[in-house]
Amino acid sequence: MSQSFKVAVLPGDGIGPEVMAEAIKVLEAVQGQFNVSFELTYANVGGIAIDEEGQALPEGTIEACRASDAVLFGSVGGPKWENLPPDEQPERGALLPLRKIFGLFCNLRPAILFPALTGNSSLKEEIVAGGFDLLVVRELTGGIYFAEPKGITGEGAQRTGFDTMKYSDAEIERISHVGFQAAQKRSGKLCSIDKANVLSTSVLWREVVERVAKQYPDVELTHMYVDNAAMQLCRVPKQFDVILCGNMFGDILSDEAAMLTGSLGMLPSASLAEGTFGLYESSGGSAPDIAGQGIANPIAQILSAAMMLRFSFGLTAAAEAIEKAVEKTLNDGFRTGDICQGGSDENKVNTAEMGAAIIARL
Repeated sequence: MSQSFKVAVLPGDGIGPEVMAEAIKVLEAVQGQFNVSFELTYANVGGIAIDEEGQALPEGTIEACRASDAVLFGSVGGPKWENLPPDEQPERGALLPLRKIFGLFCNLRPAILFPALTGNSSLKEEIVAGGFDLLVVRELTGGIYFAEPKGITGEGAQRTGFDTMKYSDAEIERISHVGFQAAQKRSGKLCSIDKANVLSTSVLWREVVERVAKQYPDVELTHMYVDNAAMQLCRVPKQFDVILCGNMFGDILSDEAAMLTGSLGMLPSASLAEGTFGLYESSGGSAPDIAGQGIANPIAQILSAAMMLRFSFGLTAAAEAIEKAVEKTLNDGFRTGDICQGGSDENKVNTAEMGAAIIARL
């Protein structure tokens, strides 16, 4: 019997619609091969939603997400909307409310350097030979980005800006379980990131992580201060498997880890609620400088769709088929401009051609 899933598709701004189109083509190819169907509902989000509906996250978009099993999200934002008040700008006006409304407490950010692309890494070839595969598990709805009080008070030279970093025992325990369970499915190593030598929230973080670790005796737990972790990612990224972080530390380290792979256009992301609902998006931005040219790399959006199949729909075989097709496409030499070594035009393809090459290898 065929399975059916509802997907809210939010293409967004810049290159978002271009790379989303290729991800949808891959999902359509998966339908026939794996006896599954996807009911797609398109809605505006970000800058285009501001232009057409007056706000970054219209009520209709929220309702489309509520009626779906998962959300496939494009990139949002661009210079056009930078002069709006901060809370009305595309990213802050759309992503933060979506996380809050749907309880998206966990962000999974894989940083994968495929062996075929080691020459694209910002690190020396000898450090990344053979590639690497690590996963950042980031707590997404707590910490300094959400805790109160926050604001700016006073006048003139006496103005003071303040933010509050706060975590509860329950919030730390919830994200810790996700990290340990991810490590169980990988190589059984988890490194928890904190600043317990300075921050009270990190003292609690470490205590709770160590308590939860007792439920996972098959996972090797280590701790690392965030400043050292930032250095170690550049020094020996292969020492890491699963990296568990609070909101701000995870935000910073996941971008660093992503850039070590050579291109943000390669890396997917999943934001998960309790249960199976999730929002899946590329780790890169809307890249307005190349929008409309048909040259953006669609791989991150395609791999985000694969993550959706795995984590929200339980379609592991279909997800693996997409991931293997991507790797084979790269091994066969296909490259979008962002991953052409040394700017070479050899085997260079555009957005649609990369999508077609991946589908041909499914």
